[in-house]
Amino acid sequence: MEFGIQLGGLEPAQYRAHAQTAEALGYDLIVFPDHLVNEGPDRQLDVKSRTFDHIVMAASVIEATKKIRVGHLVLCNLFRHPSITAQSLMTLDQLSGGRLVAGIGSGWTETEFKMSGIPFPPITERLRMLDEAIAVILSLWKNERTTFDGEFYHLKDAILWPKPIQQPHPPIIVGGGGKGLLRLAAKYADYVNIIPDAGKRGHISMEVVKRTNDKSFREKVSFVRDEAKRLGRKPDAVRISNFIFATIISESKEATRKSAEMMAAMFQQSADELLASPMLLIGTPEECIVELKRRAKDWGTSQMIFTGEVGQNEKLMRDLREKVLVHV
Repeated sequence: MEFGIQLGGLEPAQYRAHAQTAEALGYDLIVFPDHLVNEGPDRQLDVKSRTFDHIVMAASVIEATKKIRVGHLVLCNLFRHPSITAQSLMTLDQLSGGRLVAGIGSGWTETEFKMSGIPFPPITERLRMLDEAIAVILSLWKNERTTFDGEFYHLKDAILWPKPIQQPHPPIIVGGGGKGLLRLAAKYADYVNIIPDAGKRGHISMEVVKRTNDKSFREKVSFVRDEAKRLGRKPDAVRISNFIFATIISESKEATRKSAEMMAAMFQQSADELLASPMLLIGTPEECIVELKRRAKDWGTSQMIFTGEVGQNEKLMRDLREKVLVHV
């Protein structure tokens, strides 16, 4: 099992300090989001929320660490031409000595496209663009020259040198929840990070969040594996990654139940559903250990990535690692 932390919304020096703490504690992976604004469910927006360039921040964290893997969850394909993405990620892999995890997705936060004027096509077109972009990136990483004549991208005898250190290429993680995105994960990805589907709507909807539960997660895992098999890959070729938005380590079973009941109305789920939700981890250390083991057994998860307060609070990061994760 791999355990990672998503860092975001920090001051530059904090990124380095938190990454060093995560590495010292034995976490496997640091990832960053890729947004112009940080938007919450149903378009909640804090205009003063920090949004640094996380390719630059990844380079900073790479220089501040020695062994922890570094990547993105996930880079927005629409922000960069795939030739530039391929070059940036190759550079990070070279800087890190082969520690890059290459995360890429279709883009979903409509607000940041409206405010910047960057085109925001319908989800079906964005997925076709992502399909081509990943094909272009992989070709640039692997081949001496790349010629590609697609619907959206056109390259002729394109060169990228040097190549990434990791061969045949850095591991690819694709994030999302809609069937179109999951099909692309089955086609290309080494990891799929399954989250509530936001692509079609252009924002995270609480209506979708309330349908994100144990049953829906299992169904999406089965879909990815069936699709991978259909495409000629081994069903388990795509490793399952669980993105945990909020973590609460409670002091007693009673406190666990109280937290779940308090949050149930917001998530429009019962307390029992919430305790098994892929979006959350709530419980005493012992309860959290049991739950994470259940997810590995029932969902086939081999990677857990924690965000929210875990990436902001070094004490919670430490408690989670020392009281829970070392026992999973």
